[in-house]
Amino acid sequence: MLQLEQVCKRFAHKRVADGISLQLQAGEVLALLGPSGCGKSSLLKMIAGLEQPDSGRLLFAGEDLAAIPVEARRFALMFQDFALFPHLDVLGNVCFGLIERGLSRVAARQQAQDCLQQLGLAGMEARRVWTLSGGEQQRVALARALVTRPRLLLLDEPFSSLDADLRRQLQQEFRQQLRAAGMPAILVTHDREEAFALADRVAVLRDGHIVQCATPAQLLAAPATPWLARFIGYENVLEEGVVPEHALRLGPDQPAAEVRRIIQLADGVRVCVVSAAGELTLTLSARELRQYAAGLAVGSLLHVGIDRAAMLRYATG
Repeated sequence: MLQLEQVCKRFAHKRVADGISLQLQAGEVLALLGPSGCGKSSLLKMIAGLEQPDSGRLLFAGEDLAAIPVEARRFALMFQDFALFPHLDVLGNVCFGLIERGLSRVAARQQAQDCLQQLGLAGMEARRVWTLSGGEQQRVALARALVTRPRLLLLDEPFSSLDADLRRQLQQEFRQQLRAAGMPAILVTHDREEAFALADRVAVLRDGHIVQCATPAQLLAAPATPWLARFIGYENVLEEGVVPEHALRLGPDQPAAEVRRIIQLADGVRVCVVSAAGELTLTLSARELRQYAAGLAVGSLLHVGIDRAAMLRYATG
């Protein structure tokens, strides 16, 4: 459906896209995940038509987007500040795009009301948007995006301004709405949990390059590089692979490692040690403390080994 071929973009001395190639299938949600400044928002703007690539091609349904102006692409954008019109009420905001496309006001109002009802906003049509909570504003912005039935939904950090509990609730609702509509979407985020919760596939970007593009399960099972493993939240990242805690072995027959840090937990401790293999972090239960770590203190020795058969190896190819 959407295809990017060797897309490049530079701002002054910074290259924000360096030969990026990606594909988005019909009905798929793709997350662009990466740290600030990696190029993910610039890539979204090029897809939307707000920025032009220096080279490469962007195609949608086989048609080169270079010749299609922003308003003719029939893509919907949703930003982190929601960009609602403060002079319009809720219904007016949701109707706006439909009326701009030539739909009659009566038909636009009916479609907007139906969409608001689906998103739990029935009865709020006459409310001014600045009187709404953050979660309600987010739902209005989503309704405004979905009601026009865009060919592609583009989202730039749409949940970042919300508190954690509301963010998780709305992410779940949002995913359900996208599945029900069968609508393809591209989500820009720096939040790993958000990307993994919402996306079918995740493209992880760094310095204008795609480090890896895969399903969340594939990324977790076999990240491509040590940097990517750390970025998506793994501890115990070695050059040869990731050491999950179940691959760590305790006991007097294991190599000695020096204890560097100890963090007290309610039912045990978190311990960082430096071993011959590298820096490792593990959790010791109260029972393991009694059994293996008598006299545990910073500078003391803890015998820790690695079951290398249980390590996660980096993806190849």
